[in-house]
Amino acid sequence: GPRAEGRVLAELPQCLKKEAALHVRKDFHPRVTCACQEHRTGTVGFKISKVIVVGDLSVGKTCLINRFCKDTFDKNYKATIGVDFEMERFEVLGVPFSLQLWDTAGQERFKCIASTYYRGAQAIIIVFNLNDVASLEHSKQWLADALKENDPSNVLLFLVGSKKDLSTPAQYSLMEKDALKVAQEIKAEYWSVSSLTGENVREFFFRVAALTFEANVLAELEKSGSRHIGDVVRINSDDKNLYLTASKKKATCCP
Repeated sequence: GPRAEGRVLAELPQCLKKEAALHVRKDFHPRVTCACQEHRTGTVGFKISKVIVVGDLSVGKTCLINRFCKDTFDKNYKATIGVDFEMERFEVLGVPFSLQLWDTAGQERFKCIASTYYRGAQAIIIVFNLNDVASLEHSKQWLADALKENDPSNVLLFLVGSKKDLSTPAQYSLMEKDALKVAQEIKAEYWSVSSLTGENVREFFFRVAALTFEANVLAELEKSGSRHIGDVVRINSDDKNLYLTASKKKATCCP
């Protein structure tokens, strides 16, 4: 099946839109590449990274996960009750890396249990329906809820427009303008996908895996004290990170 071919990333998958990307480097951070070559990635290969998927009811969160994990699309909509999760294994630059994808219910009544599921997320995927402007407007509230349980400076954010197959090109380009604005405001990377056709789904999750892996290795290197004060300035200055200027006065170079 589709899973058997393995999810091997030998290079950095690229962003969809340069205007709203977590960073636009062509390659993995040089320190990350170097650490992987020298087998200095610490516990990264043994840990599981938690990724949560949030958004309004019936925007297509479960379909998105199922299209990637099982390569299926079920048009019979059944609301997720509570929480489900899928484990996905990758190999990034030769290092095993696991993502745990948490699919949360969009219903208000599950908000009370949601806080426990939000906790400890390394990436937050906020899904909206490209054909429903209200679902895009609600993405900021979903983010606010998730960030109550997480340190904003340690989480990677992705804003994903779903059901692209239902938009005409004209409708899509209008919606994309609004979505890019929101993505820039919340410092999220923007993607558009169709779980029905599979458009951009694999590329998107590979990007999530790659950037989460990169952030993990950089954090591990920082912990092991192998970064010197002088490096930070140099890395920052030649790093074309779109959000660097607006970042929260962190001494790290990763988003």
